[in-house]
Amino acid sequence: MEIYISEEAIIAEIQREFQEAYPYLKLEFYRQPHEIGQGSRVEEKIAPDTPIEDIRMMHTFGWVDISHQRTAADLEHDFRHAFGLSVQVLRKSGDLWLETTKTDNWTLAQLNEEGKLAESHIFYYPEEPAE
Repeated sequence: MEIYISEEAIIAEIQREFQEAYPYLKLEFYRQPHEIGQGSRVEEKIAPDTPIEDIRMMHTFGWVDISHQRTAADLEHDFRHAFGLSVQVLRKSGDLWLETTKTDNWTLAQLNEEGKLAESHIFYYPEEPAE
């Protein structure tokens, strides 16, 4: 599986394609790269309607491998070194999205499965009707 990063791409398009492949994961784009094992600063997050052309440091285009055996660290590295884009993989955990800082060495398939399992263990307890 691959995602094509074109000159005309918008962040939201890349995020959508990634989430179609991995419904319990998502990509966030940031202005500055994060250190290995560290999270990204919320104020550095870039809006989904931003054109890639406005944020990338390297003006190249091409394919990014998002195969199941790739790790989050591999994917983040590829975006940074091939396109000059700072991304962070996040995993769904119930109603929250967690950065994969401690699990960057897990494959995308493992992370997606963990997100799926975490969601299945969340129980919804509706409020009792008011009397």
